[in-house]
Amino acid sequence: MDAPFDFNHREKPPSFADAVNACIDTALVAEQAERPQRDYLGGSRLGDICQRRLQYEYLKTPKDQGAGFSGKSLRIFALGHVLEDLAIAWLRKAGFDLRTRNRLGDQFGFSVVGGRVQGHADGVVVAAPNGMAVPALWECKSANAKNWREIAKHGVGKAKPVYAAQIALYQGYLGLTEAPAFFTAINKDTCEIWHELVPFDAALAQSASDKAVTILRACDAGELLPRHTADPDHFECRFCAWRERCWA
Repeated sequence: MDAPFDFNHREKPPSFADAVNACIDTALVAEQAERPQRDYLGGSRLGDICQRRLQYEYLKTPKDQGAGFSGKSLRIFALGHVLEDLAIAWLRKAGFDLRTRNRLGDQFGFSVVGGRVQGHADGVVVAAPNGMAVPALWECKSANAKNWREIAKHGVGKAKPVYAAQIALYQGYLGLTEAPAFFTAINKDTCEIWHELVPFDAALAQSASDKAVTILRACDAGELLPRHTADPDHFECRFCAWRERCWA
């Protein structure tokens, strides 16, 4: 005798929200795939602890399967840009003369070594209502609550060395070394804002610049730079887009 039909058993279909988000994420990932990859070392990345990873980025080495940015990650990046625009508007309303473009309408930035190393700054403060020294580099980042609290507690230099190296490098190449940089961090979860002044660190800027030279020379010579660790389970390795390739 055949078993009775189970009217209670149903495969749970995706929710309406899941279905719509899947469409959005598919579109975002497809759009990202069409964007041309950088053909230079970005100044915002030279504080990365692993030189080999920066080599892979510069050489446009294919990432491990499934290691590309997800739609969710791309949405998070987009939110960061929106929050930066809001921070610009808020600071201007507060009386800060914050410029994001030069007289030609271009973003403030630098290009060295024949364009193989470039950086684009968020802005420059040329006048301020609180008496801070100007002109000052302005850099803005957004972070989740945990990372934001680390920045607010310890300062950007200790909490986020990659950001600190970016700030120092940009100050050096843009000639904004006399006044401390003005760093802003926005808490994505609570909209709290942290601001701090970051004095120019010449040694850090030189170190980041030297790292760029080392990476470019190794790429030109076809040499693979050493990993930053001998432990494949190191935190930085576990979340690296080239982990399988690197440790194969």
